[in-house]
Amino acid sequence: MAQLSKEDIHHRLEKMTGWSQQGNALQRKYTFKSFLSGIQFVNKVAEAAETAGHHPDIAINYNLVSITLSTHSEGGVTEKDFNLAERIDQIRALLP
Repeated sequence: MAQLSKEDIHHRLEKMTGWSQQGNALQRKYTFKSFLSGIQFVNKVAEAAETAGHHPDIAINYNLVSITLSTHSEGGVTEKDFNLAERIDQIRALLP
């Protein structure tokens, strides 16, 4: 899957809430009511990532979860990253 152009990335990000480009990756932070709520979210993201065969970098700081997506084999952002970002947003929308 080919790396997307800067213009393509910018255009796609305009339609997404909370996501930004950080270097060669997409990034978003999610805040939860508690540590356990964040962990439940991470577990669901992990399941979605396994299904997609595409694995994000995840950082957990108490109730703050940071997700970073990049297709390392392509050296940047691809369609796979946007697809998983959209799935992650769907997962978040279903949680309290």
